[in-house]
Amino acid sequence: MNYKNILLAVLACAPLITTAQKAKPAPAPAGVTRPKLVVGIVVDQMRWDYLYRYNDRYQSGGFKRLLGEGFTCENTHIDYLPTETGPGHSCIYTGSVPAIHGIAANNFYIQSTGYNMYCTEDTTVQSVGTASKAGLMSPRNLQASTITDELKLATNFRSKVIGIALKDRGSILPAGHTPNGSYWFDDATGNFITSTYYMQQLPAWVSKFNSLKLPASYIAKPWNTLYPIATYVQSTADNTPYEGMYSGETSPVFPHNPKGAGLGLLRSNPAGNTLTLDFAKAALDAEQLGKGTQTDFLAVSLSSTDYVGHQFGPNSIEAEDTYLRLDQDLANFFSYLDAKVGKGNYTVFLTADHGAANNATFMKDHNIPTGLFDGGAVATDLNRMLEDQYKVKRAILGIDNYQINFNNVAIGNSKADFEKMKQDCMNYLRKRDGVLYVVDMQRAQEAPIPADFRERIINGYNAERSGAIQFILKPGWYASRSKTGTSHGVNAPYDTHIPLVFMGWGVKHGTLNRDTHMTDISATVAALLHIQMPSGCIGKVIPEVMK
Repeated sequence: MNYKNILLAVLACAPLITTAQKAKPAPAPAGVTRPKLVVGIVVDQMRWDYLYRYNDRYQSGGFKRLLGEGFTCENTHIDYLPTETGPGHSCIYTGSVPAIHGIAANNFYIQSTGYNMYCTEDTTVQSVGTASKAGLMSPRNLQASTITDELKLATNFRSKVIGIALKDRGSILPAGHTPNGSYWFDDATGNFITSTYYMQQLPAWVSKFNSLKLPASYIAKPWNTLYPIATYVQSTADNTPYEGMYSGETSPVFPHNPKGAGLGLLRSNPAGNTLTLDFAKAALDAEQLGKGTQTDFLAVSLSSTDYVGHQFGPNSIEAEDTYLRLDQDLANFFSYLDAKVGKGNYTVFLTADHGAANNATFMKDHNIPTGLFDGGAVATDLNRMLEDQYKVKRAILGIDNYQINFNNVAIGNSKADFEKMKQDCMNYLRKRDGVLYVVDMQRAQEAPIPADFRERIINGYNAERSGAIQFILKPGWYASRSKTGTSHGVNAPYDTHIPLVFMGWGVKHGTLNRDTHMTDISATVAALLHIQMPSGCIGKVIPEVMK
């Protein structure tokens, strides 16, 4: 056979070969794999250094397990101001900043009306589980979706999402707009409650848990140290002028056993964290989280660390003991997840909504620069000055969140020169002790300040809900009238540097020291779950975390 005949034979067979190849079934696409459950844990007011400050006293199953099995991002910072609970929880779960998601602070002024809005208040709903107003809450003030919302959307709402915290905002904002339930603590009854935004009555399992009356049993016991008090070498002495006292106490010393304080005392007691995780276990069982065909999400915020920190400060034995007890509670909770969901079947991340400053008096006693800024006194002075010059009464509604909030309605009615009024206030602030920078929010991009400060101011500025002037205090300074305890809200590392540890399904073991951001958390969870990022997310995936 010559070459021509060979070629004709090949061409004649070619269509048959092609047809046979097309007839073969294409390989099925690989299915999307996800963990059975995601557990988000926010430890309120946990500074990054607490991972290591008490590390030699942590047991193997709590914080040490997270670090030993998980992936820790060692240099995670908050991207905006002010560093508070409402914006923090919103940022973690939306991957966004106040300029976009709208939760400008725990409390913020609606600039057009002057109304002072609590971040999760909602007067259109009713309380469920209590006759008090503690249930008049919802996520409606949050203007972006959350990673929990996106999980619901990705599974056509077959995934379950539950939010839990003592603080309403610590439960509501992480759970997002579409959860199966969001529950928080009511001081009046000692119950976990909710609102009609979510349901008309409490589920039977919540009512059963409330009937156990655990809060009363927890606070009936005096709070004493977990270990001999002499072993708390990371803390100051038991009785110092840096610590606040419970009502009825004569000194801030162990054992703490205040009388007649009510069930709300649980908030500033480490047993508050224990109760929260008790309730989380009950939710896990009753809602069968991690047992369905789709990934579920349990968002837990541990609030007592914040209340203890505010009252006693970060250098107190009370703070150290709270973290040692939390470590035990976390170890117990992780073991419970292992038993109920299966080790390796769930993904957990642990982070914080903000940190905290060292007590100013403590710092002064150690010759470290610090100071207290009295915003109330400054507001009084400025209002007096502005009334004299511009004939406007109460031209400033308040100095909150390190911002000046003007009475825009009264100023508009007066026809006063607002730009000149604003400049006078800025000039006044620049002369106040402790003030480092003063910035006109609408001209923040032009402000001659460090770029990092400028970015955080811009990210935190929501035109509808933020004040017109932002001021930055000198390092070590914070706004307070109290010489005891501590506060937060500024852009110093002790407030902005937060822990971020991932563990479990889909997570490598390792450590990362490059810059990461609070906004990156939801983006990374979205990548792990193969779902869309939240609607306002500006964060980036941390690829080093994932296997």
